Amino acid sequence: MKPTVGVKPETRNHKGFFVQQDTSYQLMGIDESGWALICVDEASCHYVDPDNLEEANDQ
Repeated sequence: MKPTVGVKPETRNHKGFFVQQDTSYQLMGIDESGWALICVDEASCHYVDPDNLEEANDQ
């Protein structure tokens, strides 16, 4: 099972768009260029800076 993570406020993806903060993501891995791939589901994924990840808040 993949770890569940959240993102810090003002996190942007690799294209410069803000990533939704109040959502839990599955950490799929970190690629060779250093981007972390996080996904809500199979159709909604983002590449983000791994420094912007944090422990998921299970609400």
